[in-house]
Amino acid sequence: MNKNIEVLTDQLALIERSLNLVVSKINGAISERDRCTIALSGGSTPKALYQALAQENLPWEKIHVFWGDERYVSADHPDSNQRMTREAWLNQVNIPQENIHPMPTSAGDPALDAQKYDRELQEFFGVSAGEIPVFDIILLGMGDDGHTASLFPHTEALEVCDRLVTVGNKDGQPRITFTVPLINQAIGVIFIVAGASKKDALTQVLAPNPDGKTYPSALIHPKNGELWWLLDRASFPAT
Repeated sequence: MNKNIEVLTDQLALIERSLNLVVSKINGAISERDRCTIALSGGSTPKALYQALAQENLPWEKIHVFWGDERYVSADHPDSNQRMTREAWLNQVNIPQENIHPMPTSAGDPALDAQKYDRELQEFFGVSAGEIPVFDIILLGMGDDGHTASLFPHTEALEVCDRLVTVGNKDGQPRITFTVPLINQAIGVIFIVAGASKKDALTQVLAPNPDGKTYPSALIHPKNGELWWLLDRASFPAT
């Protein structure tokens, strides 16, 4: 695993560096494979990145957008990651609608919708059941508790290894989330983390022998790809 940790001076510098890295990875994937598959995260910090991406001149028809997790709410709900991303980025650029692959949340059963997205990923990437597709880029954030995507501390979703997508649980509220094996199969995983409230969890996650069940972000270590931690100075643990 190629692990990279960069500490930027503030959130503005963090977003600028994130933008440059993501654009570079998008262009690299398109150059090598004539398309780019990217899975997105929610949150306020990624929103600023998405607003910056909306100003870029990219070959949108070659970019396929997925989500790494989603709250189990309708697509027009204020808490929807899909809604936030569309408003900040996707509605502002000329990306084909068939290139946008949101997580379904309308079946009334999170497990059924998780299975549906699992099948969609298998079909899109052309993999059989039991095989794991390879995303070019997976963007992740990290919560104050060390969670990432909707993989929360000491929850059943952390143990799921036989599926691509499963149901996460946040204080009794269901969410749909990529599983750890799917994230770890990516060519590039990029954590974007800001704020002093993340410092304690980062101290644990970046420790030599972290407890992944308590701090799930520590479970993310791509098998053959790159792992990037882009941090602002406020979030970086004191050394």
